[in-house]
Amino acid sequence: ATLTELELISCKLSSNEAIVIAEALKSNSILTGLEFYSNREIGEDGALALAEMLKVNTTLTKLGLSGCIVGDEGVRYLAAALRVNT
Repeated sequence: ATLTELELISCKLSSNEAIVIAEALKSNSILTGLEFYSNREIGEDGALALAEMLKVNTTLTKLGLSGCIVGDEGVRYLAAALRVNT
């Protein structure tokens, strides 16, 4: 069996941990869903890393960030990345 969805819900992930996960997912060709629900410490830096990942990762089709605090800039980074993710 192949892991296609990963749920990291309320894991208290920091922005640094989100950055590490985002870097690893830049070369992902299997994972289609990633849930980060209620990881309040992801922050703008974590959102930027996730946005950069989304620009090159076209396999991931679902990213859940409900309950995460990414800040206004983080939302802008993610929105811009979704414009180029095809």
